[in-house]
Amino acid sequence: MNMKTICFFTGTRAEYGLLRPLMKAIAAAPDAHLRTLVTGTHLAESSGSTWREIEADGIPIDERVEVLLDGGTDASVCTAMGLGIMRYAEALKRLAPDLLVVLGDRFEALAVAAAATVCRVPVAHIHGGELTLGAMDDAFRHAITKMSHLHFTSTEAYRRRVIQLGEEPSRVLNVGALGVENIRTLPLVGRREVEQRLDLAPGQPYFLVTFHPATLDAQPPREQLAALLGALEAFPEYMYLFTGANADPGGGELNRLLAVSAQAQPGRFRFCMSLGATLYLSAARAAAAVVGNSSSGIIEIPSLGVPTVDIGNRQQGRIRGDSVIHCAPDTAAIHAAIATAIGDDFRSRAAAASNPYDRPGTSRLIANCLLASDAGALLNKVFYDLQSAGTGVPDGS
Repeated sequence: MNMKTICFFTGTRAEYGLLRPLMKAIAAAPDAHLRTLVTGTHLAESSGSTWREIEADGIPIDERVEVLLDGGTDASVCTAMGLGIMRYAEALKRLAPDLLVVLGDRFEALAVAAAATVCRVPVAHIHGGELTLGAMDDAFRHAITKMSHLHFTSTEAYRRRVIQLGEEPSRVLNVGALGVENIRTLPLVGRREVEQRLDLAPGQPYFLVTFHPATLDAQPPREQLAALLGALEAFPEYMYLFTGANADPGGGELNRLLAVSAQAQPGRFRFCMSLGATLYLSAARAAAAVVGNSSSGIIEIPSLGVPTVDIGNRQQGRIRGDSVIHCAPDTAAIHAAIATAIGDDFRSRAAAASNPYDRPGTSRLIANCLLASDAGALLNKVFYDLQSAGTGVPDGS
């Protein structure tokens, strides 16, 4: 049997929560060796040391690569990327994988894709072709696409965009979103257990909120957070449960402000750096609305039938279903959007809305393709020119 070594890269709690079912599928395959390269906020105590979640799931950590600096500035992110390219290359040489699996669009992912390119390790990229016009991640994502050799997109429109970027159609598969599959497969808990685990008052309505820096906005993240908190104050009968911001510039400051606010309002405010995928989705299912600017509100939450209020430009450009309300990052607009979201009419609309990212068997489709691929042949890439092909972007998945 020809064994294939497949390495998964993960730098954040959110990314790992999406990759976990796929990692377990590869670990269970008789013709594959699973390897892991763990980095970023997983290894930061200030972000909850979420590497423990990986070990708790029974997945060995083969390489721990420290790159994250706690400066929260543009310069510190650039330093982390530079350290990452150097240290990820060293780790890849030790692991010697046949394939490297990368999900998403963060700066750590860009660094490891660059290292893999130099080390001649084929890259399989998940969630390419998407747009997030308010974040620097938008450019990172398309750059990762050009350094990747297999592509797994979450909608047909995104598949077509990856092909538009010059990728061979036979290497681009529309498989749906792993996060939607999590909703079907994870053992979500009921509202009572959510309340007990998060110390929420029994039966009290709450909003689940995640707010990341919009890294291309001129308005400082703290000002946008202040607008959000001002809007939430207008709903005194609701508690708000915040999860932590990411490690983008400004994220550390947001988390410090949230921690202070939670201490000042213990009866209404909860702040947890990380809930883990199961508790997060369970809390979302019982929430009155999911509020903020996380991709989960657009990609996963619609499958729970819960309204989403998407704030500002961070996720602008993503395909969204009818359960998502977009608003500007100012207090009046956020207040109006939340008021609409919790109304009976919109809650009924959200409960009936379809999710454009929903496709059955996502992890199985990806795993089968990874296992069947010829890693050596993947390294030979040509630019797929639409004009030369003469037929436009081909349909299919």
